[in-house]
Amino acid sequence: MTRAKLSDKEQVDEYIHSSDHPLKDVVIALRDLILATDPEVAEHIKWNSPAFYYSGKMAPFDPKEYKRDIAVLHLRKKDQVLLILPTGDKLHNTHGILEGSYADGRRMITIKNMAELEAKILTLQQVIKQWLELIEK
Repeated sequence: MTRAKLSDKEQVDEYIHSSDHPLKDVVIALRDLILATDPEVAEHIKWNSPAFYYSGKMAPFDPKEYKRDIAVLHLRKKDQVLLILPTGDKLHNTHGILEGSYADGRRMITIKNMAELEAKILTLQQVIKQWLELIEK
């Protein structure tokens, strides 16, 4: 019998369900928050982690520019959830939530517990909305 290929959502569900990360509740809440920010935000597994991307129509671009990729969850450290924005340098960090200054354009948001996530909810949604406004459609 052949097993049907899992949908992107099912793959992310399976990834999170099988995770033993101590902050799994934060991962689930963060996932829900990101997906609820805009109906054109979708999810899949990319770079061996849950990742979020813009699912709408876009102007043609080189895939190596990562213009569709919004954020990737980095769960290797057990004391935090790291949200990596591959093109975060394009955002105005007036809110101070974006960390790092990497030459490749990455920026990060660190979340160490549910209280910290709750404190960053509105700003995190503003960051995602700002990112969506920059898309070349």
